[in-house]
Amino acid sequence: MTGTERLALLERGENPKLILRMKSGFAVIGDTQFLPGYSLLLAYPEAGQLNDLHGATRDQFLHDMAALGDAVKVATGAIRINYSIYGNLDPFLHAHVWPRYAWEVDELRTMPPFNYPPELREDAGCLFDMGKHGGLMRKIREELERRP
Repeated sequence: MTGTERLALLERGENPKLILRMKSGFAVIGDTQFLPGYSLLLAYPEAGQLNDLHGATRDQFLHDMAALGDAVKVATGAIRINYSIYGNLDPFLHAHVWPRYAWEVDELRTMPPFNYPPELREDAGCLFDMGKHGGLMRKIREELERRP
């Protein structure tokens, strides 16, 4: 699915992973929850990369990314939040917001989350499920809504 298609679904309210519409885009919960609370901010209107944004638009995206990180940190009790913006596979601007936990295995805790072994990252038990992860998603939304 392209960035344009993803954003259209979110705009129509047809994506159950929507956490909240923010000023710069859509906050969504990640497809996989091997690190519970993993979320993304998808820029809207669609942009190719951070360098395509300027001035207040860029500032707002970065502000919203940090606000999402703050909300994820509070909602999950994570010890740290990692942020990453790539766009190599899906070439539209989106930021990954990764909670990091004390319970992570030592050799994985210091690695970027995408370096986790595929059998952990893609485990079927970690795929987003509203029954399993909906409460956490609501907590993140509530934290975001509390912020100015």
